[in-house]
Amino acid sequence: MEYMKSANAAKRLTGHRSGKTRVALSLTVLAGLYASGAQAQPAPAAAATAPAATSAAACDPYVKFSCLDDYLGTGFWTRLVRYYELEWGKDGAPADDKAPPGRRDNFPPQAQPSPPMPFTEWPYGGGELLGATRTGSIDSPLMVAISDTGLGKWMNDVGFQVYGWVNVGGNISTDTVKPGGNWPAAYLYTPNTVTLDQAVVYLDRFPDTVQKEKIDWGLRLSAIYGENYRYTTEYGFYSNSFLVKNKVNGFDSPMFYGEVFFPGIGEEGLEIRAGRYIAIPDIEAQLAPNNYMYTHSMTYAFDNYTNEGLIGILGVNKNLFLTAGVEMGTDTAWKHWNETMPNPSPSYNGVANPYFPGATMKVDPGAVPSFVGSIRYQTDDAKDDISLTVNGINSGQWGYNNQQWVGFTYYHTYDEHWHLSFEAYHEGEKNTPNVNYAYPAGPSTLPAAINGWDTPFSFMVNGPNGAKCKSTAVATCSANLYAAVAYLNYSPDHLNNFSIRPEYFNDQQGQRTGQAGIFRNIAFGWQHWFSPQVEVRPEINYMHFSANSANGGNPYAFNGNPVAGPGGIAPNKSSAVILAGDIIWHF
Repeated sequence: MEYMKSANAAKRLTGHRSGKTRVALSLTVLAGLYASGAQAQPAPAAAATAPAATSAAACDPYVKFSCLDDYLGTGFWTRLVRYYELEWGKDGAPADDKAPPGRRDNFPPQAQPSPPMPFTEWPYGGGELLGATRTGSIDSPLMVAISDTGLGKWMNDVGFQVYGWVNVGGNISTDTVKPGGNWPAAYLYTPNTVTLDQAVVYLDRFPDTVQKEKIDWGLRLSAIYGENYRYTTEYGFYSNSFLVKNKVNGFDSPMFYGEVFFPGIGEEGLEIRAGRYIAIPDIEAQLAPNNYMYTHSMTYAFDNYTNEGLIGILGVNKNLFLTAGVEMGTDTAWKHWNETMPNPSPSYNGVANPYFPGATMKVDPGAVPSFVGSIRYQTDDAKDDISLTVNGINSGQWGYNNQQWVGFTYYHTYDEHWHLSFEAYHEGEKNTPNVNYAYPAGPSTLPAAINGWDTPFSFMVNGPNGAKCKSTAVATCSANLYAAVAYLNYSPDHLNNFSIRPEYFNDQQGQRTGQAGIFRNIAFGWQHWFSPQVEVRPEINYMHFSANSANGGNPYAFNGNPVAGPGGIAPNKSSAVILAGDIIWHF
C-alpha cells in the first residue's frame, strides 16, 4: 500500500499510500542531529517566531498566514530557499485559517501526527482517504516556489501538484560480499556502501473526498530512479534492467492510475481506482517517506508489491470500509494473460520436462485475473484500527510473483507518545518446481535440479526461486511462508520517534529467499525531522537464520549473492549485524 503525509500552506491533510552509512556519513548525520537538538521540541504554530531572514515586509506566516507571499518574495530560487528556511525546526507548514476543513466533522480524529510519523491516518490502501483528503494538499517547496508563476497558478487552479524527494543511505555491515551480501535484508542490498536509494517525482491530483456534493477525480504518475527500483519491478513493464541486466540503479513507475470519487454511494462514498497501484495493505511501503525506518522488514520485502487492475473502496460508515477489485496477479502486467512462448526444452534425451513438457508454455503461468478484498474497521477515537485482507487470489500456480496473500494489520495508540503497529500473514504458491527433486532412473546426463530444465523464467537473472521440498521424490510442491512484524513506537515530541521492530519470518520451502528456514530479526531505529521536508533515520539491525531440513544441511543465509556469476556466491553466515541510516530531502 502507499500512504503519504500531506500538509501544504493552504491545508494540512493526508494523502494516501505508500540506506546505508559509512563512518563519515554516520558522523555527519549525528552531528546534524546534535546541532538540531535545541529544536527537538517545537513551539506551537501560533507561538512560532519568525526566521532570521525575511522579506522586506517582515512577518511570521505561522502567526499571520496572509503575509506568506510577502515573506517568500519573488523568483523561483528565492521562494524555494525561504520556504525551506521558514519550515526549518517546525513540525508542519503554516496553516491557512481560511482553508476549508481537512476532514469531515463526524469522522474519527487524525490517528497520528506527521512528523514524526510517516502517516497521519492508519494506512489501508486501495484509494484515497475517504473523508480526509483535499485536492492539492501536499506540502511541497517546489509548488510553493512556482506558485506565483503562470504555470503554478494554473496547476493550483486545476489541483495538479509536482513534488518528490531524494533519498540517500548507507550501511556498515558484518557482511562483506559485494554486491548483494546483505541479502535477504531489504533496501540495503550491498554491504558497506553508500547508495542513491531513490529519487522520486510525482505528478498527481487528489479527488476531494471531504465534500459530498459532487463527483471528483484524481490521478497519479510516478517515477523512481535508484537502487530501490529492484524491489518495485513489475514483470513486463520496463523490467529488463532488473530481470535481464541486473543493473544496480534503474527506473520504474510503481504508480500510474486514475481514480473517481462518488460521494452518493454508501454513507461515506465510493472511490474507484484503475491502473498500477501499491498492493494492499501493509504497515510499510516502497517509497522512503512512507516508512518508520530506513530498512524494511523481510515481512514487507517478500510481500506482494504492486498490482495492475481495478479496485474500489466503499465507506459503509465512518468506521467501516470495504475494498474489492480484480487485478492481474502481483507484480506482473496484464499483457501476460494467456501469452505463450516456445518451450526451448520440452524434453531432454527422450525424458519429458517434468515442469513444462509442452511445445509452448505461458510467459507467466501466474498472470491470471485475481481477486483482492479487504475489510477495515476503525474505532471512533481512532486508537484502534484493524484490516483483514486477501490479495492476488487465484489458483496459486507458480509464477513470477504469484503469491496468495492472506493476513491482517492492527494499529493501537496507547497515549500521545506510544503506539503499536502489527502485521501477520501467510502467502504461498502451488505446483512450485522442486529444486531438491531426484529424477527417476534414466540417462545419467539428465539435469540434477530445476535449473537444468527450461522454465518461463530461465532467461531471467532475478527470476523466481523454486521450492526446497521436503521430499526428493516429487517434482513440485506448495511453497508456504508465515510472517509477523511489529513496530513499537515512542515519540517524545513532534520531531523525533524511536522504533523497535521485532520480526518472525518462516520461509518454509525457501521459495522467497532461496533459503528454507526461520529468520528472527530485531531492529532499533530513530527518526529525526529537521523540518517537514528533511528527515534522517539511523538504525541498527540484528538478523539470524535457523535452517530446516529442506535446506540441505546449509545453515547459512547471509553474505552471498545468488546472481553474481555462474552458480552465484553461496552464503557463509547465519547472522548479520547492520548499522544503517539515510536522509530524505523533499522538494
